[in-house]
Parts: sequence; C-alpha cells; structure tokens
Amino acid sequence: MTGGMGKGLHRRERAQRFEDIAFAMPVTPDDAARERAAARELRESQWWRNQIAAGRCHYCGGTFRPSELTMDHVIPVARGGKSDRHNVVPCCKACNNAKKARLAVEDALDALG
Repeated sequence: MTGGMGKGLHRRERAQRFEDIAFAMPVTPDDAARERAAARELRESQWWRNQIAAGRCHYCGGTFRPSELTMDHVIPVARGGKSDRHNVVPCCKACNNAKKARLAVEDALDALG
C-alpha cells in the first residue's frame, strides 16, 4: 500500500490505520495546561451558558438540566484538540465518560465492525 487508506484493506484494517494516523499530534504538558485554562475561561462565557441552556446532549440528544451537562472536546485535548467554540459541545456525563479520548468517527468505524 502506498499512502492513503487504500481500497484493498479490510474495514477493520482501515479503521486501525485511521486510528494510527488521525490526530496523533504530540501534546506537551504545557499545551494541555494551556487548553485546560482556556476551557475554564470558555465555561464562564455567555456563549457557553447559551449552549447549555438548551439542555441537550450533543451525542445522545437527551434533555438535561444545564448543571448536568459537561463540556466535551470533540477532538480531545490529549489528541491535539483546542478549547474553542468550534471544538467543544455540551454533553451529558454518561456520554462524556463513554467517549473518553476517542473521536466520534472511531466509534462509527467500530460500529461497522
């Protein structure tokens, strides 16, 4: 195989190859600390209050009180994601705990089997 995902690979092999190359940015402890600080600041913003006021989990679509929603990084900080409006979504604690440091596409690939 030369570059890319290649059509000759089986679905599981393509998924593993994706996981090996997707968002493998090295994150230093300083980078992580900086993003955690940015997330704390964003949590205090009017924009975030508006996001959680709707009471919807981004992943399961469930309805929750705003105090029951957490801030999730779609691309996790541990994988190079940033704490900005384009990368954080409100989600319930159960979905946030289940997602861990994975990408939604990884779960979708796993579901394909």
